[in-house]
Amino acid sequence: MKIVSTKDNLQILHEDNHIIVVNKRVGDIVQGDKTGDKPLSEVVKEYIKAKYNKPGEVFLGVVHRLDRPTTGIVVFARTSKALERLNAMFSNRETQKTYWAVVKNKPPKTSDTLVHFLKRNEKNNTSKAHLKEVPESKKASLDYTIIKELNNYFALEINLHTGRHHQIRAQLQAIGCPIKGDLKYGFDRSNPDGGIHLHARKLVFIHPVSKENMEIVAATPNDVIWNAL
Repeated sequence: MKIVSTKDNLQILHEDNHIIVVNKRVGDIVQGDKTGDKPLSEVVKEYIKAKYNKPGEVFLGVVHRLDRPTTGIVVFARTSKALERLNAMFSNRETQKTYWAVVKNKPPKTSDTLVHFLKRNEKNNTSKAHLKEVPESKKASLDYTIIKELNNYFALEINLHTGRHHQIRAQLQAIGCPIKGDLKYGFDRSNPDGGIHLHARKLVFIHPVSKENMEIVAATPNDVIWNAL
């Protein structure tokens, strides 16, 4: 059963005058797309409008995205100043993103750095990881560590060095470790809620206005495998 965020059940991790940070659910889409489903950005606007009794349009800037079947931390800007600074921070990779993933097969090493060249296929919205550079590919790099062995699965902690399209999904598939539920990248069956076991667990960044050091952690979804972690 896919649960979607509404203004009444939004999982807010941090909120101030300049930013709002939300724990995204499986069914949420960060920005509007061709499905026509209501995006999380609109839900957050509704929440702000209701909570602060705001007349007229609510300003909300989308800073970054998470794939629809993924869960975890999404940051939105509540002011144009915050948006501009956050955009610069994310594009200059001045943030530290940590993900958790549950995969089927044991990775070749307990911890490793993976470097691939990802080529995006717009037609089927996937990226393929190549060991050598190919035309129109972009370099992708991440570190992973096995943090727990579960029944039939392995939980990994992943730190991203680059932010490429479907990077974690494609790179883990390339080493024979598709993420649980990820049919698009080689897992054999879907999860009941249509999601995948990939979660944006932690984000460390400097607050765009107050300049304080922010460390935000998002709880994993409530299911048997995540709960075993």
